[in-house]
Amino acid sequence: MKFTIYGSGCAKCKQLTAHAEQAATSEGIEYEIEKVTDTVEIIDAGIMRTPALAIDDNLVIEGKVASSDEIKKLLS
Repeated sequence: MKFTIYGSGCAKCKQLTAHAEQAATSEGIEYEIEKVTDTVEIIDAGIMRTPALAIDDNLVIEGKVASSDEIKKLLS
């Protein structure tokens, strides 16, 4: 499974990354994380608000830090 975190690398982006890792680990899912910090790439992906999370290239969260429980629901 691939998580893509879109954002500037700020504290909220790091928190979202940690929550995604917690969710995948608790579900026993193997994952990789890609971080996109380039503003042009973020805009090209159609993201208007960061932080954002895509799972396997499907945008699932935009403009907020989701909890690990919220992310777990998206994994099942």
